Amino acid sequence: MAPVVVLWLAMCLGGTWAVDKGNFKTCDQSAFCKRQRALKPGESPYRALLETMELTNTRLTLQLINDNNKVRLLLELYRLQGNITRVKINELKPLKPRYEVPDVLIREPPTEPLSLLSQDENGVVLSLGAESQRVIVSARPFRLDIMEGREVLMSLNSRGLLAFEHLRMRKDTYTTLKYSTLPPLSCILKMHFFKFIFLPPSHCKCLIFLFACQAENVDEEKVEDGMWEETFKSHTDSKPNGPSAVSLDFSLPGVEHVYGIPEHADTLRLKTTDNGDPYRLYNLDVFQYELYNPMALYGAVPVMLAHNTQRTTGIFWLNAAETWVDISSNTAGKTVFGKMLDYVQGSSETPQTDVRWISESGIIDVFIMLGPKPKDVFSQYASLTGTQSFPPLTSLGYHQCRWNYNDQEDVKSVDAGFDEHDIPYDFIWLDIEHTDGKRYFTWDTHKFATPKEMLQGLMDKKRKMVAIVDPHIKVDSNYKIHNEIRSRGFYIKNKDGGDYEGWCWPGSAGYPDFTRIDMRDWWASMFAYDQYEGSMENLYTWNDMNEPSVFNGPEVTMHKDAMHGAWEHRDLHNTYGFYVQMATAEGLIKRSGGVERPFVLTRAFFAGSQRYGAVWTGDNAAEWDHLKISIPMCLSLGLVGISFCGADVGGFFKSPSTELLVRWYQTGAYQPFFRAHAHLDTPRREPWLFGPENTALIREAVRQRYTLLPYWYQQFYQAHRTGQPVMRPLWVEYPQDPATFTLDDEFLIVVRVCLPQVWFDVHTFQRHNGAQNLYIPVTMSSIPVFQRGGSIIPRKLRVRRSSTCMEHDPYTLFVALNSQRKAEGELYIDDGHTFNYEKEEFIHRRLSFANNILSSLNLAPDAKFTTQSWIERIVILGASKPSKITLKAADGQESQVEFEFDASMSVLTLRKPGMNSGADWTVTLQ
Repeated sequence: MAPVVVLWLAMCLGGTWAVDKGNFKTCDQSAFCKRQRALKPGESPYRALLETMELTNTRLTLQLINDNNKVRLLLELYRLQGNITRVKINELKPLKPRYEVPDVLIREPPTEPLSLLSQDENGVVLSLGAESQRVIVSARPFRLDIMEGREVLMSLNSRGLLAFEHLRMRKDTYTTLKYSTLPPLSCILKMHFFKFIFLPPSHCKCLIFLFACQAENVDEEKVEDGMWEETFKSHTDSKPNGPSAVSLDFSLPGVEHVYGIPEHADTLRLKTTDNGDPYRLYNLDVFQYELYNPMALYGAVPVMLAHNTQRTTGIFWLNAAETWVDISSNTAGKTVFGKMLDYVQGSSETPQTDVRWISESGIIDVFIMLGPKPKDVFSQYASLTGTQSFPPLTSLGYHQCRWNYNDQEDVKSVDAGFDEHDIPYDFIWLDIEHTDGKRYFTWDTHKFATPKEMLQGLMDKKRKMVAIVDPHIKVDSNYKIHNEIRSRGFYIKNKDGGDYEGWCWPGSAGYPDFTRIDMRDWWASMFAYDQYEGSMENLYTWNDMNEPSVFNGPEVTMHKDAMHGAWEHRDLHNTYGFYVQMATAEGLIKRSGGVERPFVLTRAFFAGSQRYGAVWTGDNAAEWDHLKISIPMCLSLGLVGISFCGADVGGFFKSPSTELLVRWYQTGAYQPFFRAHAHLDTPRREPWLFGPENTALIREAVRQRYTLLPYWYQQFYQAHRTGQPVMRPLWVEYPQDPATFTLDDEFLIVVRVCLPQVWFDVHTFQRHNGAQNLYIPVTMSSIPVFQRGGSIIPRKLRVRRSSTCMEHDPYTLFVALNSQRKAEGELYIDDGHTFNYEKEEFIHRRLSFANNILSSLNLAPDAKFTTQSWIERIVILGASKPSKITLKAADGQESQVEFEFDASMSVLTLRKPGMNSGADWTVTLQ
């Protein structure tokens, strides 16, 4: 949220608890990571065979050869529209196809022409078009440098850490060849590791040289532990395809700050990993996760952003297998004094960050996004994987959840409690206990005997419900869902060909193969009202445990040698949750005949998950540090396209102190997804259970959220259209201010605030000039929130019991003037829940203040939509007192507007100007 920034952090007072890390692998316990990390920087064994180069209008292809084993790779290089370069590396002649990630890209990216600038025996130089950008392909050793003018923007394989484990046959494989069809001697000499047994034709099962004659793809490389089989704790991973890891290093000259690659419970700025484990990307159900740790969590988005004062760039590593990311820096460990000393002494060392990606299988498919500005990188990434889905307006309100509300009477009582205590909310949630024995798409026949009656009661109050639907299916012959999936052959298979079964909440469970489009179509059909009995249009869905979680599996997830058709689970693990949410969102859309926007929350995610709904940060704890970490975790997700993020308010595990709970509500009210949630074993914590004073504080935080819903909705509309994140770190808005580069929060009991420009306190309207650090006292009743000078923010100040009840209420415009006495903003209005906005049924207006004139201009003249809402108040911050104010309406009529002026705070308030929110108008201050 660019113009509004929350700047508060609770002190870290509580103790922390740690996950049982013994259940999860370190790099040393992951054979491929250990193997690849053992390679040290140096001269690469790979060289480019320039004589194999082919250049078309849109693609360069070039063979690479590993001089150690003579295996050849195929390099493909593309220039894509929007200042993106794509590099693909695969085996030239693999023994079988290697996995390439489908469905994540929204389309095959459109290309732009490449042209050859020069070529000699040392390499080639290609033009990338924009701003004198070019790519240099060096032949020996192979290296790629992307340059702009004389500046190197990024180098690939500059440290010589490209590694590509080719598919091969095991050395103990015996091949029987039919004696009458022996291969030529030249081929036999290359097949020295095979044992030949010559049999007469009557006994021969015949066999094939085609495979054998590709023996240049095999060598006598040392066989290491874990290459063909790997054991972790009690689990053995058979590896029928053997070692297949890929790795590539990237060097970023001039860069000290890198961000992204969520999900990790860590700082926004990524740390160097030289003295510890790399960051791990492998979707896992991590119970009670540890903070400030590079270990994997529930989701994985292999996107990294690099930023300095001149440029922002991005790396998108499109690989769905287990991935580790190493980061090193030549400035790591230097103190601020040390860097200052370098500057004074004229040190010539240029800061540089080096990043290495290591994946267990698949190919190298990387998109290099060249910015140059942060917003350009966001747009570039969105052009590849899509933008944040445009959520229903109600889903931006407050959500009340716990594991579990006991029964229908409990739901009714909690719903009534919000009315009694005058706290608005939009959604109440049901966890796994609402089902009939953890059979999803069902209801407990005793506790939730009449779900439609319950849902109708909520609908009468213009409220909604979310019920959980997990992807582990109880193995039970009396369960319709299980029988259908089994009869259709939709379950994932184990390595022996039977249905894969694991242990989860229902006990023995099967796992549908969501990578299959026919499975996803069937799953979507189960959300139809005649299939999901008891459901109604105000019931939405929550996908949990979709990493997938397998309680008795290795690292609490699925065996890597399970099979999705022809592919092993290891190849696509990180996309499983992505596919589950995709199928669920499609189900909610289909049940409405394609009319209604869905709301689906997911725990596991991948690149592109933003297209299907919201995520949350998983099973956090009721501790101050977990409140603090929710900020950088959501900021990291926003940087890689997933704007709809939040953390369980109050903490999922343990019981928060009253102060912590209040503070968490005050923080959660300013995060995109606002939901309270708690573990089954925790005491109840509805907002009114902590005394009248604390109920009032929580009520005020929630009501502030509701007043800002027009602004939140507008921000999500922009995110949907452009790919810009909703919740942004300060460096995105101030990319040339190094003071913002490491800020991922500003929260202390007394707040030290870095405000780069003019900002106004949204409660007191006090003005704070930019380029200063402020110390702001924070009490339990205050939430330090600032509106940026130069912005106009619409609010609805009449807060009702739900957002739908506020649909036709009037707006108040808050105009915060900058030092040039200007301001701009937008107002977006549609029906809040359908896809009709795609048919131009919306209002989109630009609000502008300059030269003492405030105007509303139609940004979508072809759009058609009307609203009953009107402008009931305008508040101008940093204003001067006018002698009179004139309103000019769309029909040209003029009228005088009543106003009040607070000279002590320079606040001008216009009372009841009365124009329709969708109309043209101007207000002139004289």
